[in-house]
Amino acid sequence: MLVTGVEAQAFGTNCYVVAAAPGEQCLIVDPGIGVLDQLDELLAEHRLFPAAVLLTHGHLDHTFSVAPVCGARGITAYVHPADREMLADPAKGLSADLTQLFGGRLQYSEPDDVAELTDGATLTLAGLEITVDHAPGHTGGSVLFRLPGAGSELEADQVCLSGDVLFAGSIGRTDLPGGSTATMMTSLRDKILPLADDTVVLPGHGPATTIGRERAQNPYLRELIAAPGRGL
Repeated sequence: MLVTGVEAQAFGTNCYVVAAAPGEQCLIVDPGIGVLDQLDELLAEHRLFPAAVLLTHGHLDHTFSVAPVCGARGITAYVHPADREMLADPAKGLSADLTQLFGGRLQYSEPDDVAELTDGATLTLAGLEITVDHAPGHTGGSVLFRLPGAGSELEADQVCLSGDVLFAGSIGRTDLPGGSTATMMTSLRDKILPLADDTVVLPGHGPATTIGRERAQNPYLRELIAAPGRGL
């Protein structure tokens, strides 16, 4: 399996590309702001052919390039229905200060073909099987994507693309529209903590980590381990 990616020009968002092997179809996860040229170079380098775009959630820094990526190739974008409206109106997921910051300067469009993700579903795309875990808290429609990591350079039995649910040493913010600290803690307890320690986590921002490392060092997970009943 091939797992690679590029960093967006804004907010340090990680855009991942996952394929069964070079020269095959691939999945693009969270194409953010200003990634198109880098993404095209990466796809050409590994001779990859995008089959779909997967979105961990609906925030603009993860979805900005979804329409041009999908439109140029006639492929589908997958998003959880709770975040679906943000593809049409990104301001619904932004705070007032972020809305003012962008001020309509970014030209955004909604993809033509959108499919909805459901909790516990298994997607079979590009020769890969991806499990979807609904993990709200950062947004109402945040999800994790899990897939077998055997055969990849990550040397992991399982890989988790965590979006803005879990970072190395931290978690996603919960103060934007649709966010909830209590719901986030429940998602961490019910969706993150049960994962095996050797699961490699590829977050929406920052470096890769493992569940074992976060279980030992991440203050939010340590709090849950100490008080396992916390959450909804």
